[in-house]
Amino acid sequence: MVFFLKAQDDAEKVLQKVQKFLTERHLEYSPEKTKLSLATDGFDFLGWHFKVQKNGKFRSTPSEDNYQKILKKIKTVANSSNYGAEVKAKKLAPIVRGWRNYHRNCKMDGSRNSLWFANKAAHRKFLKQKSINRKEAEKLIKKAFPAVSWKENNHVMVKGTKSPYDGNLVYWSKRKSKLYDNATSKALTKQNHSCGHCGLKFVGEERIHLHHIDGNHDNWKPKNLMAVHQSCHQYIHGGKSFAKRHQRR
Repeated sequence: MVFFLKAQDDAEKVLQKVQKFLTERHLEYSPEKTKLSLATDGFDFLGWHFKVQKNGKFRSTPSEDNYQKILKKIKTVANSSNYGAEVKAKKLAPIVRGWRNYHRNCKMDGSRNSLWFANKAAHRKFLKQKSINRKEAEKLIKKAFPAVSWKENNHVMVKGTKSPYDGNLVYWSKRKSKLYDNATSKALTKQNHSCGHCGLKFVGEERIHLHHIDGNHDNWKPKNLMAVHQSCHQYIHGGKSFAKRHQRR
Protein backbone atom coordinates (compact mmCIF):
# COMPACT_ATOMS: atom_id res chain seq x y z
CA MET A 1 0.00 0.00 0.00
CA VAL A 2 1.41 3.42 -0.98
CA PHE A 3 0.21 6.87 0.06
CA PHE A 4 1.21 10.23 -1.42
CA LEU A 5 1.72 12.94 1.18
CA LYS A 6 2.09 16.69 0.99
CA ALA A 7 5.00 18.12 2.96
CA GLN A 8 2.71 19.52 5.66
CA ASP A 9 0.73 16.31 6.17
CA ASP A 10 1.14 14.42 9.44
CA ALA A 11 2.00 10.80 8.62
CA GLU A 12 0.45 9.46 11.82
CA LYS A 13 -2.86 11.20 11.16
CA VAL A 14 -2.95 9.85 7.62
CA LEU A 15 -2.44 6.30 8.86
CA GLN A 16 -5.16 6.77 11.47
CA LYS A 17 -7.63 7.85 8.80
CA VAL A 18 -6.66 4.92 6.60
CA GLN A 19 -6.99 2.49 9.48
CA LYS A 20 -10.44 3.87 10.32
CA PHE A 21 -11.53 3.51 6.69
CA LEU A 22 -10.33 -0.11 6.56
CA THR A 23 -11.67 -1.06 10.00
CA GLU A 24 -15.20 -0.07 8.94
CA ARG A 25 -14.81 -2.64 6.17
CA HIS A 26 -13.31 -5.29 8.45
CA LEU A 27 -9.88 -4.85 6.89
CA GLU A 28 -6.47 -3.74 8.10
CA TYR A 29 -3.21 -2.62 6.51
CA SER A 30 0.17 -4.29 6.88
CA PRO A 31 2.77 -1.92 8.41
CA GLU A 32 5.55 -3.95 6.73
CA LYS A 33 4.01 -3.48 3.29
CA THR A 34 2.89 0.13 3.72
CA LYS A 35 5.01 3.03 2.54
CA LEU A 36 4.50 6.73 3.22
CA SER A 37 6.11 8.95 0.59
CA LEU A 38 6.21 12.60 -0.35
CA ALA A 39 4.46 13.20 -3.65
CA THR A 40 7.64 14.80 -5.01
CA ASP A 41 9.73 11.70 -4.20
CA GLY A 42 7.66 9.38 -6.37
CA PHE A 43 7.13 5.60 -6.21
CA ASP A 44 6.85 2.53 -8.42
CA PHE A 45 3.59 0.60 -8.81
CA LEU A 46 2.55 -2.06 -11.35
CA GLY A 47 5.41 -1.22 -13.69
CA TRP A 48 4.88 2.56 -13.56
CA HIS A 49 6.80 5.32 -11.80
CA PHE A 50 4.55 8.06 -10.42
CA LYS A 51 5.88 11.43 -9.35
CA VAL A 52 4.79 15.03 -8.88
CA GLN A 53 7.25 17.40 -10.56
CA LYS A 54 8.59 20.59 -8.98
CA ASN A 55 6.18 22.55 -11.17
CA GLY A 56 3.28 20.64 -9.61
CA LYS A 57 2.55 18.52 -12.69
CA PHE A 58 1.80 14.83 -12.14
CA ARG A 59 3.88 12.50 -14.30
CA SER A 60 3.99 8.76 -14.90
CA THR A 61 6.65 6.83 -16.82
CA PRO A 62 7.63 3.17 -17.14
CA SER A 63 9.54 2.20 -13.99
CA GLU A 64 13.24 1.40 -14.30
CA ASP A 65 12.63 -2.24 -13.38
CA ASN A 66 9.88 -2.55 -15.99
CA TYR A 67 12.10 -0.87 -18.58
CA GLN A 68 14.99 -3.27 -17.92
CA LYS A 69 12.64 -6.24 -18.25
CA ILE A 70 11.40 -5.20 -21.70
CA LEU A 71 15.00 -4.63 -22.83
CA LYS A 72 15.88 -8.13 -21.66
CA LYS A 73 12.95 -9.65 -23.61
CA ILE A 74 13.89 -7.75 -26.76
CA LYS A 75 17.56 -8.70 -26.42
CA THR A 76 16.73 -12.39 -25.93
CA VAL A 77 14.83 -12.50 -29.24
CA ALA A 78 17.17 -10.22 -31.20
CA ASN A 79 20.29 -12.16 -30.13
CA SER A 80 18.80 -15.63 -30.69
CA SER A 81 20.72 -17.71 -33.20
CA ASN A 82 17.67 -19.92 -33.74
CA TYR A 83 15.76 -17.34 -35.78
CA GLY A 84 16.35 -15.34 -38.92
CA ALA A 85 15.66 -11.60 -39.08
CA GLU A 86 12.12 -12.10 -40.45
CA VAL A 87 11.12 -14.44 -37.61
CA LYS A 88 12.73 -12.16 -35.03
CA ALA A 89 10.67 -9.23 -36.30
CA LYS A 90 7.46 -11.27 -35.99
CA LYS A 91 8.31 -12.34 -32.47
CA LEU A 92 9.36 -8.86 -31.35
CA ALA A 93 6.24 -7.09 -32.66
CA PRO A 94 3.72 -8.38 -30.05
CA ILE A 95 6.27 -7.89 -27.24
CA VAL A 96 6.92 -4.25 -28.13
CA ARG A 97 3.28 -3.50 -29.01
CA GLY A 98 2.06 -4.95 -25.71
CA TRP A 99 4.60 -2.94 -23.70
CA ARG A 100 3.73 0.30 -25.48
CA ASN A 101 0.01 -0.31 -25.11
CA TYR A 102 0.40 -0.90 -21.38
CA HIS A 103 2.23 2.42 -20.96
CA ARG A 104 0.26 4.48 -23.49
CA ASN A 105 -0.99 6.86 -20.78
CA CYS A 106 2.58 7.60 -19.66
CA LYS A 107 5.14 10.09 -20.95
CA MET A 108 6.68 7.94 -23.71
CA ASP A 109 8.97 10.31 -25.61
CA GLY A 110 12.75 10.48 -25.34
CA SER A 111 15.31 7.83 -26.30
CA ARG A 112 14.66 5.67 -23.23
CA ASN A 113 10.89 5.28 -23.38
CA SER A 114 10.80 5.16 -27.19
CA LEU A 115 13.12 2.11 -27.05
CA TRP A 116 15.56 3.90 -29.35
CA PHE A 117 18.62 1.97 -28.13
CA ALA A 118 16.87 -1.41 -28.42
CA ASN A 119 15.70 -0.45 -31.90
CA LYS A 120 19.24 0.36 -33.08
CA ALA A 121 20.70 -2.77 -31.49
CA ALA A 122 18.12 -4.98 -33.22
CA HIS A 123 18.79 -3.19 -36.52
CA ARG A 124 22.50 -4.05 -36.27
CA LYS A 125 21.62 -7.68 -35.57
CA PHE A 126 19.35 -7.83 -38.63
CA LEU A 127 22.09 -6.42 -40.85
CA LYS A 128 24.44 -9.20 -39.82
CA GLN A 129 22.28 -11.64 -41.80
CA LYS A 130 23.88 -11.76 -45.24
CA SER A 131 20.57 -12.05 -47.09
CA ILE A 132 19.26 -8.82 -45.51
CA ASN A 133 20.27 -5.47 -46.95
CA ARG A 134 19.87 -2.10 -45.23
CA LYS A 135 16.50 -1.32 -46.83
CA GLU A 136 15.06 -4.71 -45.88
CA ALA A 137 16.44 -4.36 -42.35
CA GLU A 138 14.70 -1.01 -41.94
CA LYS A 139 11.37 -2.53 -43.03
CA LEU A 140 11.77 -5.37 -40.55
CA ILE A 141 12.60 -2.92 -37.76
CA LYS A 142 9.36 -1.02 -38.42
CA LYS A 143 7.53 -4.34 -38.18
CA ALA A 144 9.40 -5.38 -35.02
CA PHE A 145 8.82 -2.01 -33.27
CA PRO A 146 5.22 -1.05 -34.18
CA ALA A 147 4.17 2.47 -33.26
CA VAL A 148 1.47 2.92 -30.62
CA SER A 149 -0.06 6.33 -29.95
CA TRP A 150 0.21 7.67 -26.40
CA LYS A 151 -1.12 10.60 -24.43
CA GLU A 152 0.27 11.53 -21.07
CA ASN A 153 -2.13 11.36 -18.11
CA ASN A 154 -5.02 10.24 -20.31
CA HIS A 155 -6.23 7.83 -17.64
CA VAL A 156 -9.99 7.31 -17.45
CA MET A 157 -11.28 8.29 -14.01
CA VAL A 158 -13.38 5.80 -12.07
CA LYS A 159 -17.01 6.89 -11.83
CA GLY A 160 -17.77 8.38 -8.44
CA THR A 161 -20.34 5.75 -7.54
CA LYS A 162 -18.16 2.78 -8.51
CA SER A 163 -16.11 0.59 -6.16
CA PRO A 164 -14.03 -2.57 -6.75
CA TYR A 165 -16.20 -4.16 -4.05
CA ASP A 166 -19.59 -3.33 -5.59
CA GLY A 167 -19.78 -6.61 -7.53
CA ASN A 168 -20.14 -4.88 -10.89
CA LEU A 169 -17.83 -7.22 -12.78
CA VAL A 170 -18.94 -5.93 -16.19
CA TYR A 171 -17.89 -2.33 -15.43
CA TRP A 172 -14.50 -3.27 -13.96
CA SER A 173 -13.78 -5.82 -16.68
CA LYS A 174 -14.54 -3.33 -19.47
CA ARG A 175 -12.45 -0.69 -17.71
CA LYS A 176 -9.43 -3.01 -17.55
CA SER A 177 -9.98 -4.05 -21.17
CA LYS A 178 -9.33 -0.45 -22.27
CA LEU A 179 -5.64 -1.07 -21.60
CA TYR A 180 -5.60 -3.12 -24.78
CA ASP A 181 -6.28 -2.30 -28.40
CA ASN A 182 -5.92 -3.71 -31.92
CA ALA A 183 -6.56 -7.48 -32.16
CA THR A 184 -6.82 -7.97 -28.38
CA SER A 185 -9.41 -5.21 -28.05
CA LYS A 186 -11.51 -6.70 -30.86
CA ALA A 187 -11.34 -10.15 -29.26
CA LEU A 188 -12.42 -8.70 -25.90
CA THR A 189 -15.43 -6.96 -27.45
CA LYS A 190 -16.41 -10.13 -29.31
CA GLN A 191 -16.16 -12.16 -26.08
CA ASN A 192 -18.08 -9.58 -24.02
CA HIS A 193 -14.92 -8.95 -21.95
CA SER A 194 -14.85 -12.54 -20.68
CA CYS A 195 -12.00 -15.05 -20.89
CA GLY A 196 -12.38 -17.33 -23.91
CA HIS A 197 -11.08 -20.29 -21.90
CA CYS A 198 -12.65 -20.14 -18.41
CA GLY A 199 -15.51 -17.74 -19.18
CA LEU A 200 -14.81 -15.46 -16.20
CA LYS A 201 -14.66 -11.68 -16.45
CA PHE A 202 -11.28 -9.94 -16.60
CA VAL A 203 -10.92 -8.37 -13.16
CA GLY A 204 -7.96 -7.94 -10.82
CA GLU A 205 -4.38 -7.30 -11.94
CA GLU A 206 -3.83 -10.42 -14.07
CA ARG A 207 -2.72 -9.61 -17.62
CA ILE A 208 -4.81 -10.48 -20.66
CA HIS A 209 -3.11 -12.60 -23.32
CA LEU A 210 -4.08 -13.13 -26.96
CA HIS A 211 -4.18 -16.84 -27.78
CA HIS A 212 -3.79 -18.27 -31.30
CA ILE A 213 -6.25 -21.17 -31.33
CA ASP A 214 -4.55 -23.23 -34.03
CA GLY A 215 -1.09 -22.62 -32.56
CA ASN A 216 0.06 -20.72 -35.64
CA HIS A 217 1.31 -17.29 -34.53
CA ASP A 218 1.28 -16.12 -38.13
CA ASN A 219 -2.47 -16.70 -38.40
CA TRP A 220 -4.06 -13.41 -37.27
CA LYS A 221 -7.54 -14.08 -38.61
CA PRO A 222 -10.15 -12.94 -36.05
CA LYS A 223 -11.61 -16.46 -35.77
CA ASN A 224 -8.19 -17.75 -34.70
CA LEU A 225 -7.70 -15.20 -31.91
CA MET A 226 -8.96 -15.52 -28.35
CA ALA A 227 -8.45 -13.23 -25.34
CA VAL A 228 -7.61 -15.24 -22.21
CA HIS A 229 -6.22 -14.75 -18.71
CA GLN A 230 -2.45 -15.11 -18.42
CA SER A 231 -2.93 -18.14 -16.14
CA CYS A 232 -5.39 -19.69 -18.60
CA HIS A 233 -2.91 -19.15 -21.42
CA GLN A 234 -0.23 -20.94 -19.40
CA TYR A 235 -2.64 -23.80 -18.72
CA ILE A 236 -3.54 -24.08 -22.41
CA HIS A 237 0.12 -24.48 -23.36
CA GLY A 238 0.97 -26.61 -20.34
CA GLY A 239 0.56 -29.95 -22.09
CA LYS A 240 -3.16 -29.66 -22.83
CA SER A 241 -3.84 -29.74 -26.57
CA PHE A 242 -6.44 -26.99 -26.50
CA ALA A 243 -6.33 -26.48 -30.25
CA LYS A 244 -7.34 -30.09 -30.97
CA ARG A 245 -10.15 -29.99 -28.43
CA HIS A 246 -11.40 -26.72 -29.89
CA GLN A 247 -11.45 -28.13 -33.40
CA ARG A 248 -13.55 -31.12 -32.27
CA ARG A 249 -16.33 -28.87 -31.01
